[in-house]
Amino acid sequence: MIEYIRGVLTDITPAMAVIETAGVGYALNISLNTFTAIQDKQEVKLFVDEAIVTGGRDDSITLYGFATKQERELYRHLISVSGVGANTARMILSSFTTAELCGAIANGDERSLKGVKGIGLRTAQRIIVDLKDKIANSDLAQDIPNQVASPADNIDKDVKDEAIAALTMLGFSPAPTAKVVVAIMQQQPGIPVEQVVKLALKQIK
Repeated sequence: MIEYIRGVLTDITPAMAVIETAGVGYALNISLNTFTAIQDKQEVKLFVDEAIVTGGRDDSITLYGFATKQERELYRHLISVSGVGANTARMILSSFTTAELCGAIANGDERSLKGVKGIGLRTAQRIIVDLKDKIANSDLAQDIPNQVASPADNIDKDVKDEAIAALTMLGFSPAPTAKVVVAIMQQQPGIPVEQVVKLALKQIK
């Protein structure tokens, strides 16, 4: 089993990196986040996940490379969800940073997940249900505390709850609504509830 590959970056596209080490060039499928992290480097180190297909006429090994262990761990969590394959997982990881993805899952933000090409509502909900506790109880919760922690405690809880309740009554889902409300209240401390609701209505999609 390959843990990581370190070597000279000889070729790179937004979807694939070729790393030469000991005279061998390894082609690794990558996300846009990893592409951004390594595109300007000459020597790189990518953590590896191997997808091995056997039993057919053409056995194959596909390598996936990640700039951080956190991204690889999230990838492995994603492909454990029914209906999420390697390419879909890579698409999700290309759409979010690891911190943003952990935050979306921890906060039940199905709207953001559903915005990824190829992810429907059911798959988004399944990702949240299957991975919310796993992420909260893994090293990801410690490595990215700002995303998996509860909303900031320095805002007026009564105003927040009242705004969320009002928006929920208007037909908006509580989880994404809460995220928008908290962001508004953090940017504008002391803002009255009616103003929070007005601003949230302009931001919630």
